[in-house]
Amino acid sequence: MALRPLVVAAGGMLAVHWSPAAAAVLPLAAKAFGIPTTIDTGRVLLTFDDGPHREGTPAVLAELDRLDVSAVFFVSGEQVERYPELVREIAAAGHELGLHGFRHRARLQWSRRLLADDTRRAREALSAAAGLEPSLYRPPHGVFTRSGLCLIRDLGLRPLLWSKWGRDWERGATPESIVDCAAADLEAGDVVLLHDADHYSAPASWRATVAALGPIADRIAAAGLQAASV
Repeated sequence: MALRPLVVAAGGMLAVHWSPAAAAVLPLAAKAFGIPTTIDTGRVLLTFDDGPHREGTPAVLAELDRLDVSAVFFVSGEQVERYPELVREIAAAGHELGLHGFRHRARLQWSRRLLADDTRRAREALSAAAGLEPSLYRPPHGVFTRSGLCLIRDLGLRPLLWSKWGRDWERGATPESIVDCAAADLEAGDVVLLHDADHYSAPASWRATVAALGPIADRIAAAGLQAASV
């Protein structure tokens, strides 16, 4: 019986530590922890996670160029090391690069030291590939812990989640389903989560994403808005 208060206390500490993870799906949680899910402009920001990808990234870049739309690419360090030339292509096309960590793994169990090392490796990979120092950070799956969120801010990085997502990583996602999820009831400042890679999702899922970009741009225009980078 004497152990019960300790167990309850330990559970409470874990709940506090993990509480920012809810920000990925609960806007009120994101607001409570000061994690932005929108941008302070009258425009809509398209963002792409998990790349670069040998096929997906060039296809997304070509479609964005055709649409004359800028975006933010949150790149994974382990993929940056595999495809540094694609990182340079993203930057050369005028898009912004943000960090998506080095390893694409959930961080709920990670210590501050492990997260710091992962972030350092991601920064070094991006610097080696394109000579850039990113300002934005989005963790894999959008999951922060309290200590992880503090660390990212201590490192001078700005967290950014999303207000809309296309669910384009799912098996069975179609261009139509992506558009309906990503572009429903768009408002000024919305941040849209998409993916230019299938490293961590359904095989070839990026193809449906590419096909959805034109209709998403049309929905943005129909709402009287514009798409642009931060």
